[in-house]
Amino acid sequence: MAIATGLGYSVTAVVGLFAFSRKKSLLHFTKPVFRFRVLWNAATNGCSEMATALVTGIITMMFNWTMLHYVGENGVAAVTIIMYVLMFASSLYTGYSYGVAPMLSFYYGEHNHAKLKKLVALSGKVIACISVVTVAFSFVFTRPLVSVFARPDNPVYDLAVTGNRVCTVALLFIGFNIFASGMFTALSNGVVSAVLAFSRSFVFMLITMIVLPLILGVNGIWLATPAAELMALALSAVMFFLYRKRYGY
Repeated sequence: MAIATGLGYSVTAVVGLFAFSRKKSLLHFTKPVFRFRVLWNAATNGCSEMATALVTGIITMMFNWTMLHYVGENGVAAVTIIMYVLMFASSLYTGYSYGVAPMLSFYYGEHNHAKLKKLVALSGKVIACISVVTVAFSFVFTRPLVSVFARPDNPVYDLAVTGNRVCTVALLFIGFNIFASGMFTALSNGVVSAVLAFSRSFVFMLITMIVLPLILGVNGIWLATPAAELMALALSAVMFFLYRKRYGY
C-alpha cells in the first residue's frame, strides 16, 4: 500500500512537471515573483479548504468515540467502512467542483453574467444527476460495497450495511454543499466559502452528533451526517440567493 501511494503521487508529479515545463502551454512555469498581496488574497480565499482539513480529524474522532460508547469496537469499524464509501462518492462532487471553478472565475472576471448564469444552472443539473445515480448505486450495491471491507459472517458487516443505507441519504445534499463552497471560492468570496465549509464540516456535524444519538441511539449516529448535510444545504441556499444579484449568476 505504501508503494502504491508513493507511485500515485510520483506519477502525478512527473506528469505535472512535464505538462507545465513547456513554454508553449497556456499555463507554464516561470521565474517566481514575491507579491505579498496576491499571496494574502489567495490564502484568505482558501480558508474554506483549510477549515475543512482542520476539522475533519476532529469529526472523525467524535464519530469513533460515539460509536465506541454506543456499540463498541465493531461500531468504530463500521463507521470507518461507511466513511470510505461516502468519501469515494464525494470525490465525484469534489472533482466536478474543482474542475468547473476556473470557468466560474473566468466568466465572473470578464463580467460575462450570461455564461456564468448558464454554467451555474448546468452545474446544478449535473450535480443533481450525479446525486441520484450515487444514491441509487449505494442503496442497490450496499452489500457488495461493504463486503469489500468486511465478510458477511462478521458482526461489523450488518452494522455497516444498516449504517450505509441511512448515511447514503447524505449524498443527495453533499454535492450541492461542496459546489456552493467551491463556487464562492471561485468568485473570490473566501469568507462565505469558509462559513459554508466550517458550518457543514464542524458546526452542524457537532450538533447532530451530540443531539441525535441521545434521542435515537445508534440510529441517531447514522442520521447525523444526512441531518448535518441537510442543514448545510439550507445555509448554502440562503447564501446562494443572498449573493445572486451581486455576482449575477
